[in-house]
Amino acid sequence: MSAIVIKDISKKFRIYHDKSSTLKERVLFSKRTKYEEKQVLQDISLSIEKGTTVGLIGQNGSGKSTLLKLISGIIYPDKGSIEINGRVSSLLELGAGFHPDFSGRENIYNNASIFGLSKKEIDKRYNQIVEFSELEEFIDNPIRTYSSGMYMRLAFAVAINVDADILLIDEVLAVGDANYQKKCMDKLKELKREGKTIVIVSHDTGSIEKLCDTVVWICEGRIKQIGEPRKVIDNYLLYMEEMSEKKFEQESPTVNDDNISLDETDEVVNPNRWGNRCIEITDVRMLNKDNQMKHLFLYGQKLTIEITYKVNRHTDNIVFGIGIFTKDRVQCFGTNTYLDKIRIGKVPDTGVVRFEIPELELVDGSYTLDVAVHSEEGVPYDYQTNRYAFDVFSGTGGVGIYKPKHRWIIGD
Repeated sequence: MSAIVIKDISKKFRIYHDKSSTLKERVLFSKRTKYEEKQVLQDISLSIEKGTTVGLIGQNGSGKSTLLKLISGIIYPDKGSIEINGRVSSLLELGAGFHPDFSGRENIYNNASIFGLSKKEIDKRYNQIVEFSELEEFIDNPIRTYSSGMYMRLAFAVAINVDADILLIDEVLAVGDANYQKKCMDKLKELKREGKTIVIVSHDTGSIEKLCDTVVWICEGRIKQIGEPRKVIDNYLLYMEEMSEKKFEQESPTVNDDNISLDETDEVVNPNRWGNRCIEITDVRMLNKDNQMKHLFLYGQKLTIEITYKVNRHTDNIVFGIGIFTKDRVQCFGTNTYLDKIRIGKVPDTGVVRFEIPELELVDGSYTLDVAVHSEEGVPYDYQTNRYAFDVFSGTGGVGIYKPKHRWIIGD
């Protein structure tokens, strides 16, 4: 039997460019109000069987969260129908339904009553909710004094303890420390074993693959693929890679030999490139694990930086270097052959130098690559900043720049 049956639903929103804020403005300037309609979802049909866990993936703005709101009844479709069989508990927005001036205790009762529980039912579950939230010390404080992580703990604790048949979750598991995220994930697995139906939106494809029975990929408001998690996620990542390549193809390269000129002292006149060109870097490529030139790389996979050079004046004093930066020019990593104790000596008139990273450990984000060739004393032959722009997609949690391989050990 199906827990959720969605038949041919569509939803669009009006985006106002000059919306009236008062009744007087609406009356006087009604004809001036300009808006455009954005189609968020188009002809979505989906059946979710009872006891299954379904993950919704897709780019930002693809319509995933809107679909969850339609299922929960927060908003209604412009056309089509949604049939729900069972009590629904939803965790769509952090602290939705909470009053900032009420205490945690008061908000538990208010929020649980929204899910349809009576006071008697909430009384039975109250201790269980507080214990799971780990907020015993703060439960009588106004929740406006809570951090975002504390908000999430309380909201999640209520949502999973209302004895619902269907649980809808939208990305909020990304909030909170790693231990609590693990605790939430373990609880979801427990609910799954109990036969609950779970629909979850997340950009964490690793968790989606582990938790879900089926994955639905939504692209530009339509269902692009439904199926076994690994297969759908692989196709989604391939699509993201292709989109990233198209984006970089449309952008002009930061450094281009066509706009480089030499002044009278034989120095390069360009803010992103300098040096005397004794050794000249003629090309830079970044290759994925299949040795394909790309601008999107996946966390944990091999990355190769390939530097092509030519010799204009021979020397045996040569150092090649690379630097990886965020788009805000925060240095993530940098090294060179001298620091790594590699003596190069004389090189052929033309050649290639490769720098290999066996397992890329950068988190999601946009980065740029600096490349350089210089003397051991630091005299620049050819130094190029922002030479290559690229993105990293991890599909896992984590913030910052670097994500080392790690594990948690709980208890002895």
